[in-house]
Amino acid sequence: MSSISLIKDANGSTGLIYRSVNITGQTTTLVKTGGGLLHSITLNNPVATGTIKFNDALTDTTPVLGIITTKTSPMPVTLVYDIEFAVGLTIVTGTASQDITIAYL
Repeated sequence: MSSISLIKDANGSTGLIYRSVNITGQTTTLVKTGGGLLHSITLNNPVATGTIKFNDALTDTTPVLGIITTKTSPMPVTLVYDIEFAVGLTIVTGTASQDITIAYL
């Protein structure tokens, strides 16, 4: 995948607009079809041993971009990834119900 370079204007803005999707519970969620950029995942109210898997796919399949095992403290926390995906962005939450926010482009 190609490298992304963020160019800032005179005010320090990149011009990028991130959209957020809140996911609560144990589920598979197709966040976006097609290519894009996963900016961050925010753990708003996670529980111990919760898992969050994110795939470059339209379903719960490969390639897996990453897997997070959550803890209860200190929270909330935002994990910045800034990684590209080509096929789509699918988030799979498992083990325990939790509230997360996905920021992507």
